[in-house]
Amino acid sequence: MAGSEVAADLWINEYITPWDIYTHGISRVLAYKKTQYQDMYVVETGVYGKALVLDGKWQSCTGDEYLYHEPLVHPAAIFHGSPRNVLVLGGGEGATVREVLRWNTVERVVMVDIDGEVVEACRQHLSEMHQGAFDDPRCELVIGDALHYLDNTEQQWDIIISDLSDPIEEGPSFQLFTKEYFEKVRRALHPQGYFVVQAGPVSPGELKLHCRLTNTVKAVFENVRNYSSHVPTYAAPWGFIVGSALDIPDRPHPEATDQLLQQQTKGGFRMLDGVTLLGMLQIPLHIRQAIAAETTVYTLKEPPKFFGKGTAGSGG
Repeated sequence: MAGSEVAADLWINEYITPWDIYTHGISRVLAYKKTQYQDMYVVETGVYGKALVLDGKWQSCTGDEYLYHEPLVHPAAIFHGSPRNVLVLGGGEGATVREVLRWNTVERVVMVDIDGEVVEACRQHLSEMHQGAFDDPRCELVIGDALHYLDNTEQQWDIIISDLSDPIEEGPSFQLFTKEYFEKVRRALHPQGYFVVQAGPVSPGELKLHCRLTNTVKAVFENVRNYSSHVPTYAAPWGFIVGSALDIPDRPHPEATDQLLQQQTKGGFRMLDGVTLLGMLQIPLHIRQAIAAETTVYTLKEPPKFFGKGTAGSGG
C-alpha cells in the first residue's frame, strides 16, 4: 500500500475466527519455550511493548494490559468494599496480583498458576507488568493446579479471580470454564464474596463463548453482571463476568466509587474510576439479547472449545 512502511520481519498470526487473523509484528523474541503445558513466547513489539503469548494466543502486553487487568480486578473489589483475602487462579504475568495489591485492605493474595516456567519467564522479562508484586509480603505464589487448590483450601475468600488462558482444547485451562469448576469456586468463596472470570471476546462474531459462560455462571451464582473493556491487542472488546450471592449493582454512583477508591486503595489507576465503572456495566442491547437467548451450560462432559491457536513466522 502506498505510503506504508512494514517494520517487522517476524509476525505472530493469531487466528480470531476461521476467516480472521490478527497479525502482530514482532521486533524481538525475548524468550521461547515449549513447557510441559503450552508453547510460550515473550516478545517485544514495535507499538505495544512487551507481550506474553501462549499457544499462539495473545495474553497481554505492556502497552495496553491495564485495559484488561484493571477491569478484571477492581469492579469485584469495589462491590465488596474492603477485600482482605483474594485468590487469583492463573495470572502468570503478575499484573493481576499487582492490581489486587493496590487495595490497602488486602492482607493476603494467593496466585495459583500451573506453569512455573511461564511465571519465571514473566518475572524475568515482564517487570513492567508485575512491578515487583511477587515480592510483596502479602503475596503467596503457588505453582500448581487450580482445581486441586480449590479442593483443598480452607480459606473462605473474599474475592476469587479466574484469570486463565483461553479454553483451547489442547491447552491447560479448558476444564476451568465449566459448571463443575464454578461450583468449586462457590464452595471456596465467602458467603459475602465475589467471583470474577475473564470471559472471552464480546465482538459480534465471537459472542457465543461469552453468552454460554454467562449462562454457566448463572447456574451457580444467584446474581451475575457482565461488562467489557476494549483491549486493542486482543482485536476485540473483552468480556468479564462477576458472580455473587449478594446483589451486584449495575448503576453504581460514580462519586461513591471514587470516594471508596480514594479511601481504600493506594491509587495509581490508569483507566478505572467511578465513571468508567458505571459505563462498563451498561451492556449494549445486542449483547443483552444474545445472553438472554442462550441456553447452553458448559460442563466437564461438554466444555468450551475456544477457536484457534496462532503461528509465528517471517513475512506478512
